[in-house]
Amino acid sequence: MADLYFADSKLNSSVIPTNMYRTAIFSMAIFIGTLIHGFAQTSPNPPSDWFLRDPEMDHVQGLSVEKAYSTLLKNQPYRTVIVAVVDTGVDIDHEDLKSVLWTNKDEIPENGIDDDKNGYIDDVHGWNFIGGKNGNVNDDTYELTREYVRLKNKFGSVNEKSVPKKQKAEYNQYKDYKDKFEKLKAKQSEQYNLFRQEYTLYQNLEKNLVQSVDTLKSVLHTEKLTMNDLHQLQTTDPTVLFAKGLIAQMLKRTGESDIDSLIITLRKSVEYAKGGYDEYASIVEYGCNENFNPRSIVGDDYANPRESNYGNNDVKGPDAKHGTHVAGIIAADRNNDLGIKGIADHVRIMSVRMLPNGDERDKDVANAIRYAVDNGAKILNMSFGKSFSPDKEVVDEAVRYAEQKGVLLIHAAGNDSQDIDRQRDFPSRYYLNNKEAKNWVEVGASGWGMNENLVADFSNYGKKSVDVFAPGVEIHSTVPGNIYTNLSGTSMASPTVAGVAALLMSYFPDLTTAQVIDILKKSSRKFDGLKVQKPGGGKIGLSALSNTGGLVNAFEALKMAMVMKD
Repeated sequence: MADLYFADSKLNSSVIPTNMYRTAIFSMAIFIGTLIHGFAQTSPNPPSDWFLRDPEMDHVQGLSVEKAYSTLLKNQPYRTVIVAVVDTGVDIDHEDLKSVLWTNKDEIPENGIDDDKNGYIDDVHGWNFIGGKNGNVNDDTYELTREYVRLKNKFGSVNEKSVPKKQKAEYNQYKDYKDKFEKLKAKQSEQYNLFRQEYTLYQNLEKNLVQSVDTLKSVLHTEKLTMNDLHQLQTTDPTVLFAKGLIAQMLKRTGESDIDSLIITLRKSVEYAKGGYDEYASIVEYGCNENFNPRSIVGDDYANPRESNYGNNDVKGPDAKHGTHVAGIIAADRNNDLGIKGIADHVRIMSVRMLPNGDERDKDVANAIRYAVDNGAKILNMSFGKSFSPDKEVVDEAVRYAEQKGVLLIHAAGNDSQDIDRQRDFPSRYYLNNKEAKNWVEVGASGWGMNENLVADFSNYGKKSVDVFAPGVEIHSTVPGNIYTNLSGTSMASPTVAGVAALLMSYFPDLTTAQVIDILKKSSRKFDGLKVQKPGGGKIGLSALSNTGGLVNAFEALKMAMVMKD
């Protein structure tokens, strides 16, 4: 199929045989039907700020933030709350974030001295635990890869019959990890090849579409090709006929109403495919690469999981897209008439970088939590997770430390459409002794619709483990370079809850962490009797997917806080 009209074919060539033209159009119909059609026929996009809007007034399942500002919060006193974005880094120069950054007033910038004696030199806007004197970690392996390599080095050349009895359990773990790793690597390689093919197809399809449009513009001597031009064009020239037929078929299959919209749709598809291609290329090259280990960049004693005071002060790092998006959701400047409005208006964002493209390391997670707590953060947003946690004990110690200090931890449930009551994700509110951290909120992702599609199809869930759902589909927020874009994931849902929690702590500073959690859960909007599409398949009540069966709502949460205050 691709040979007919994709790979480097020239639509402005002088002759295209008629049988090739017919085959190309037929193949194009199949291709568009399978790849483009689904993309173009999704539900109409909601307003870009839908997550701030009100269900009753705006008919989207938003947080009712704007309603709260225009009513409950008018002329109310407040205090400033520090929220730590524990993530990939934050673009501290972004036009919509630079006014809301946490600044360590006890640190003199770039003087090479630890002025405040907290163990971190020049930590003006936060700290980076995956950087060193000579740069930053960008890509890293999966934790499964690291654990497999560790055990392979110990047992890889050992005959099973010669394994001492005391090491049998560890050897069996090695075999289990080996099986999981090989299956994961094969699956990711397959996905990479699929996305590579799809990306190539989309690229060439876009190229051919643009060439077809240009061909017809040239024939018609016009700078803008309209639907009327397409309908009225009569020709027997094979090249022009091919161009007209290709455009007509694509319009039909995508359901687009004009040619400009068709090009935009296709370019979105190219962008989507490129995102998948880049992601899986990174997974194959780094995530599942047994021979890749970037830790030397950091320069720490990695064998010592309780070591601290390593890293650097580059809180942006080489790829801050994820963390910058998270930060904007929470607190993008609401008063500068630029870009977007974040949820909370009296917040300072502390950037704690510990998340690479790959799996975070337990040592860095623990240190990031401790750093944020010690430097005044009252809320930590943690939009990350993994399936293995070899040094969970040190993470547990840090979570306990935050709990003792009354710091709220808000964590994204993950995007695997899994029941995390059964398939544990890390970090977790559950300690090694199975007791629960009392300062933890686990968040699933919801969409804007008012019907059975309320829960995002990718979101993890859990009757016991997930507390609430919150907006996490097509969330418009900041990304590096003064740019704004839509991203989806529980990574986006978690900071919407962090933002609402920040509102509560800002306008009601006497609330304890336990009270904030209680309000978030009890004030969440319930949907009695509504059956939603269960991630992974089937229909189920929302109350079976979380322990509240509710969606976070800022207006209702603030109303409840007011009642408690009175």
